[in-house]
Amino acid sequence: MAKPGLDGHDRGAKVIARAMRDAGMEVIYTGIRQTPQMIVRAAAQEDVDVLGLSILSGAHLEILPEIMRLLREQGMEDVLVVVGGIIPQVDRQPLMDLGIAAVFGPGAPTGSIIEFIQNAIRKGASP
Repeated sequence: MAKPGLDGHDRGAKVIARAMRDAGMEVIYTGIRQTPQMIVRAAAQEDVDVLGLSILSGAHLEILPEIMRLLREQGMEDVLVVVGGIIPQVDRQPLMDLGIAAVFGPGAPTGSIIEFIQNAIRKGASP
């Protein structure tokens, strides 16, 4: 779980991180004000299956494509990337076209987010 860019509001990210832990997932929270390079480096070092990003700053169309590019450069195309935050509906499909699996807006139930991740991981682990 990471907060890219200059956004310093991380309450939502912490709520989701707690819900994921409560669901039995191992969660590493990198904290606020992370660069794309810092996020991808941490994801590679920790050998993550899922990368959760929380972005409220409005810089999603600049930051998220860079994170996806860096993941591809590192050969990490198999990492499930999910994003939450203030992302206008019109920007969601372009982000998903980059390979982001899901975009969750404000008020998305934590249970729905957990269920989406669990189902996606199960499907990815199937033969």
